[in-house]
Amino acid sequence: MLQDLSSSSPEPGPAPALQTLGLNRHFGGLHATRDVNLSLARGSRHALIGPNGAGKTTLINLLTGVLRPSSGRILLEGEDITALRPDQRVRRGLARTFQINQLFPAMTVLETAGLAISQRLYGGRSWWRSVGSRPAVVEEAVAILERFRLSGVMGERVVNLPYGQQRLLEIALAIACRPRVLLLDEPAAGVPEAEREEILDRIAELPGDVTVLLIEHDMDLVFRFADRISVLVLGGVLMEGSVAEVASDPRVREVYLGEGEHG
Repeated sequence: MLQDLSSSSPEPGPAPALQTLGLNRHFGGLHATRDVNLSLARGSRHALIGPNGAGKTTLINLLTGVLRPSSGRILLEGEDITALRPDQRVRRGLARTFQINQLFPAMTVLETAGLAISQRLYGGRSWWRSVGSRPAVVEEAVAILERFRLSGVMGERVVNLPYGQQRLLEIALAIACRPRVLLLDEPAAGVPEAEREEILDRIAELPGDVTVLLIEHDMDLVFRFADRISVLVLGGVLMEGSVAEVASDPRVREVYLGEGEHG
C-alpha cells in the first residue's frame, strides 16, 4: 500500500541562528526592554535600529550575557544560553565587537590578534604565552590581519593606530573567535569620513556563513548591509521587515528616520 504523504508534516528547518523569546529587563520601575522577540536566520545580515534610549545597548548586553534578563529566553542555534556567562557564550559561537582601545593599547596589532586566537585555542593561562612561540597562532593572526587590510601595521602599537583601523581591528578580533553569530555594535561610530568606506567594504566581505546582527545609527551603512531590519522603540520591537518595508513605514519615519531626526 502506498503511504499517504499528503498529511505528513514537513521536516522542520534549522533553528534560527539567534532568537529571543519574550525578553524583558527591568531596572526598578524602568522597562529597558519589553517582550523582545527577535529571530535571525542563519547566514542573514540583520540590523537593529532605534533612537537613543530605545534599549539597544541593554539588548546587546542581554544577548552577550553582560546582563541577565528579568524574564524571557535567548537561544543560539536552538540552544538555550540565557544562563551562560559571556565567556561561555563566546565559546558557543556568539561574539561581539568591543572597544579595543580599552584593551592592551601598548601591544602590537599582531600580538593582540595572536592573543585573541590563543584564547580561543588554548584558554586559561596558557594564552598569555608569547605569541611568537606558537607558529600556528602567528600564521592565523597574519591571515586575519591581511583579510582586514591590517598587515601593513602588524608591528604598530594599537594605541597609535588611526581610529578607523582600531575599529577594523575590533572586527578582526571578533572574527578570530570564529563566531557563528557576530554582533557589530556601531562599527562606524566616530570614524572619520575618509576611513568609513574601508570599514563598509570589510563588513561587506564578512564570511557568508556567519550570521551578523548590526546595531547602527548610520542608515547608509544599514541600508547597504542589511537584508532584514528590526526597529526598537521604547524597549520593544516596533516592526521588522526588509529594507524597503522599513524605509517606507510611516511609523519608522516618525520615530527614527523621522524626517531628518536620527536620535
